[in-house]
Amino acid sequence: MNAELDTTEAETTETTDSAADQDGGTSLVERLEQEGDIAADYLEELLDIADLDGDLDMDVEADRAAVSIVGADLSQLVGPDGKVLEALQELTRLAVYRETGERSRLMLDISGFRADKRSRLTKLGEETAAEVKASGKPVSLDPMSPFERKIVHDAVAAAGLTSESEGVEPRRYVVVLPPAAD
Repeated sequence: MNAELDTTEAETTETTDSAADQDGGTSLVERLEQEGDIAADYLEELLDIADLDGDLDMDVEADRAAVSIVGADLSQLVGPDGKVLEALQELTRLAVYRETGERSRLMLDISGFRADKRSRLTKLGEETAAEVKASGKPVSLDPMSPFERKIVHDAVAAAGLTSESEGVEPRRYVVVLPPAAD
């Protein structure tokens, strides 16, 4: 009886997989590429309206669509500390949602702002981890966005320590903890 159940489950799985292929089911990468295309179209229209020159680059990074805009002077699209960039990213995600009906985790970068910030935050996480290893005392960092905290947490983990987020948004911050005593 169990052999029959196993065979039936296998047949059901094969039928479901082939039905998805026949119905035009899309893989994760294809879906993320579609998100990138929708985002690029939206952002091209925005650049045209604002009469700004910029080239768009689309990619799939870490299971999310990533769109970068590079051009001469796009600092007004980044804004102070990336505030305008954050707003444009949310608007772009809404444009993707309007077209697909699915929530997007798309990342937008303009003139390498996020890439530079990621590099600086990774360095901060590594330096703070070294400081905590040397002193044996926890260190609290300034408040950060969830994106920023994730980068620091990853850098601290790569350095062999643990960290946690404390506080309440928008004042949540990272605390880097010393190694546990054996």
